Amino acid sequence: MAARLKKGITMQEHFKKIIEALGEDITRDGLRDTPQRAEKALKFLTQGYQQSVKSIVNGALFESDSDEMIIVKDVELYSLCEHHLLPFIGKCHVAYLPQGKIIGLSKIARIVDMYARRLQVQERLTKQIAETVSEIVGASGVGVIIEAKHLCMMMRGVEKQNSVMTTSVMLGRFREDRRTRGEFLSLVQK
Repeated sequence: MAARLKKGITMQEHFKKIIEALGEDITRDGLRDTPQRAEKALKFLTQGYQQSVKSIVNGALFESDSDEMIIVKDVELYSLCEHHLLPFIGKCHVAYLPQGKIIGLSKIARIVDMYARRLQVQERLTKQIAETVSEIVGASGVGVIIEAKHLCMMMRGVEKQNSVMTTSVMLGRFREDRRTRGEFLSLVQK
């Protein structure tokens, strides 16, 4: 069923108008069902709006006496640039220093996905992940690094195919203690 947007126009009807505005024939075989497929794809790519941190974590916090760095490296991410609605694709590294609690391993990847599956800029995405992990786990420090290729820079504009954007957010001991930050950076590079 097509989602109704403002003024009663469905997303499918908007996609149909966009395709026609490009000069295409919406009735031709290859395009006839494209508005429905495009709506389904866009809803999937932005499903993070329908998710909450509470439902993702789902109680998967566990008591632990560990206070050593925990790192989840190379979490794939796919997002849409809010400026051009084109994908950016990359990987995320998340580290935290627990203080009595650890989070289920898959929950880190799910938090990354929840925020990535929204219209985004990489800088905000990095900060949202770091702040959420910090808040949920109550860590003494959190570090997040994202490395991504942006199709808005590769397919249009300057058309630079090998450029990679790197963003980082360091909270708590990762920001305050050079050694902690250095350990994180060296482990991520391995």
